[in-house]
Amino acid sequence: GQTAPRSPAGHGAEAIPLDPIRSAGQTAPMVPMDRLLQIVRRFEFLEARLSAGAAPAEIAALSREYAELKPVVAEISAYRTALEDLAEAQTAPRSPAGHGAEAIPLDPIRSAGQTAPMVPMDRLLQIVRRFEFLEARLSAGAAPAEIAALSREYAELKPVVAEISAYRTALEDLAEAEAMLADPEMRALAEDEIPALRARIPGMEQALRLALLPKDAADARPAILEIRPGTGGEEAALFAGDLLRMYQRYAEGQGWRFELLDLAPSELGGIREATARVEGEGAFARLKYESGVHRVQRVPETEAQGRIHTSAATVAVLPEAEEVDLEIPASDIRIDTMRSSGAGGQHVNTTDSAVRITHLPTGIIVTSSEKSQHRNREIAMQVLRARLYDLERQRLAEARSADRKAQVGSGDRSERIRTYNFPQGRMTDHRINLTLYALPQIMAGELAEVISALTAHDQAARLAEMEA
Repeated sequence: GQTAPRSPAGHGAEAIPLDPIRSAGQTAPMVPMDRLLQIVRRFEFLEARLSAGAAPAEIAALSREYAELKPVVAEISAYRTALEDLAEAQTAPRSPAGHGAEAIPLDPIRSAGQTAPMVPMDRLLQIVRRFEFLEARLSAGAAPAEIAALSREYAELKPVVAEISAYRTALEDLAEAEAMLADPEMRALAEDEIPALRARIPGMEQALRLALLPKDAADARPAILEIRPGTGGEEAALFAGDLLRMYQRYAEGQGWRFELLDLAPSELGGIREATARVEGEGAFARLKYESGVHRVQRVPETEAQGRIHTSAATVAVLPEAEEVDLEIPASDIRIDTMRSSGAGGQHVNTTDSAVRITHLPTGIIVTSSEKSQHRNREIAMQVLRARLYDLERQRLAEARSADRKAQVGSGDRSERIRTYNFPQGRMTDHRINLTLYALPQIMAGELAEVISALTAHDQAARLAEMEA
């Protein structure tokens, strides 16, 4: 067997036998794993506390305790490594790729003839230790300037650490159940548990593989959404307005804040240009796949003979940039004020409240025409920062990947990504060949199925690239 059977004292999965290679008939002293974890967490708390600069009165006591725990933690680390190496040697053949003891097979119950992707255990341990360090750092009282960044990273790692813990528990339970097969009294119970554990583990492995994918730092930012009509005249302007309402309803359904920054209406109720800010958990991460050309096929309201027309609108989704992300010298911009235009009102055509900002090095022009000139400057600078930040992101991405334009979410503004066919009630996303006959629901903001499919496709592509 791999491990000793469950202890009659009730330790169960909460303890690891001191000598896991003893026979099932021998009783072994037990090391309570929860106690070992308490020691490791206390050590990491002390390390974080001393690094943060403890009060002078505390330093001596904290340093003394830190020095006492340091050799104990080294022994715990060596003990855990030995157990992991032993489990790997017993449950799986060595990988021809030479991973050896540095990784644990994703599916240790696969046959020896199959090659399985590997989950690097050292990487999982790094994540757990980083999480425990952040926990200790926040508990000890981080500097005010650090709290936001530490809290954000802590929140991102928390579900990943929970998945790691569940995965390791499942592997330990499986090893213990397989060891119980040697005990005639426990064999029937083990035969009931093993199939369920083997069925759960592959899903956990997939979740961990996705959790280990590199994160886009911009995913947690608010999104700047820009919509403009393309070919098709007034019908394109009407369709652009439909897209704006679609995204607004989707954002509201997600519980996000949707703020319209700028809107230039067309004569028949469409839009010539619209800019919105979308803020909420995962706003840019979910919306970033919407950038590109959206094509519509339908009978326009202005069409007297019932002919189907094809028009288009372009959508750009940019991560919001903060002032610290890039510096825009005053010499690089020209600010012009002008009279706002619109449907009417006491401020229209009476004050120079509209603002146009031109970024001279790139030629990017941003306008805002709200009632307040001060607010217009803020909005225009906010959009300009987002565009310049996105420009830099695209430049870096193109330098990293020559085939970037073939990837979902590349943000290529000229890429035709989707067709909305109203006569057939059909929406087709050309990047992943997804067709849904649910156009009324999609235009009403029910985009979850489309965006989830795009996200899954992107994750699969990045996972294949990482494991190649």
